[in-house]
Amino acid sequence: TFIFVTEGAQAALDMAREEAGDQDIMLMGADISQQYLKAGAVDFMTLHIANVLLGAGRPLFANIGSDQIKLETVRAVPTPTVTHMQYRVVQST
Repeated sequence: TFIFVTEGAQAALDMAREEAGDQDIMLMGADISQQYLKAGAVDFMTLHIANVLLGAGRPLFANIGSDQIKLETVRAVPTPTVTHMQYRVVQST
């Protein structure tokens, strides 16, 4: 189910939590993911890292501020074309 919220990131998170109950909430996209990482609202992250370097594009973590966000590797699954990484967000410093 997709619900579009125009009242801001906190309103969207509140609505998602209400709808999800005890289920997980999935974020997709650099901008919204950065907002919630910066706010400390992310518990786990899954990244799919393609085995190619691009010379342009939008940096995934450009706007999370100057604080470091420490991650603990939960799972790493390499394949010939992509590596699937799952992390637990430990803390921001």
